[in-house]
Amino acid sequence: MIKKLIKIVIPAPITDFVKKIRWGYGYRSKAKLSKPYYSSNNTLSCTIAYNKFGGYCIPRSSIHRPAAQKILKGDIHEKETIEFMTSKCGQGDIVHAGTFYGDFLPALSAACSPTAKVWAFEPNPESYRCASITIMINNLSNINLINAGLGSTKNFATLVTKDHRGVNLGGGSTIQELNSSEVDRGAITVPIVTLDEILPEDRQVSVIQLDVEGYEKQALAGAMKTIQRCLPIIILETVPEDSWMSENILSLGYSFNGKVLGINKVFEPDHDTALEKKSTQVLKVDKAG
Repeated sequence: MIKKLIKIVIPAPITDFVKKIRWGYGYRSKAKLSKPYYSSNNTLSCTIAYNKFGGYCIPRSSIHRPAAQKILKGDIHEKETIEFMTSKCGQGDIVHAGTFYGDFLPALSAACSPTAKVWAFEPNPESYRCASITIMINNLSNINLINAGLGSTKNFATLVTKDHRGVNLGGGSTIQELNSSEVDRGAITVPIVTLDEILPEDRQVSVIQLDVEGYEKQALAGAMKTIQRCLPIIILETVPEDSWMSENILSLGYSFNGKVLGINKVFEPDHDTALEKKSTQVLKVDKAG
């Protein structure tokens, strides 16, 4: 009855105008976050952003980090590295350590062959939760995401998540030994695993990419069986000291190919040299037996 009366008394143009104003105030294209309502301990505070590869769940605590800023602008973080990895993965698996919120995952997943997998490692619980959501947003079925860091032995370590000013380090968080003095810098205890224990022996790996903030030597040490078996391309943000690399990696037939992807360096095997070294090792074992 009242609606009919309003239609009679108020001209239609005025009614339409009022409806538009009401709809404009009520409709939002994004959530209002003037005063976030969440428990800092349990509720994940994040934002969703997109680029040409897919969608990403970015932790708000790390929104100032370069990897977050790139995606928020619709750009690609470490574009050169992603392009190189996707062009070199072939039929094999990819190992991606230092996954952060999963900024590499949609591109790597799409580049894999139908039978290949991406083995992704992220020790930071918040980043791991975000990476899990990134996987769900993009419906990625070939990602094995592990909430642990890579090291030389199965153990626990301290992950320092904040700098001296208390600012979140995000993907720049560093792994320290458990007796580290950095316990006041947002330090948390995280599990450490070795790639050799996680990766089944029947998996062929094409690329190992480590962005683990100075923990590359330990991660490589725990992956030596896989490296010797598969001879993958190795991409490192921080290269261990020359003596260690010479004894453990270059001795397998690897060399630095001169390619630098931003801050990442690429080591590729000479397969003929590697096979020759492997044959020599087998002969030595046979003679010793």
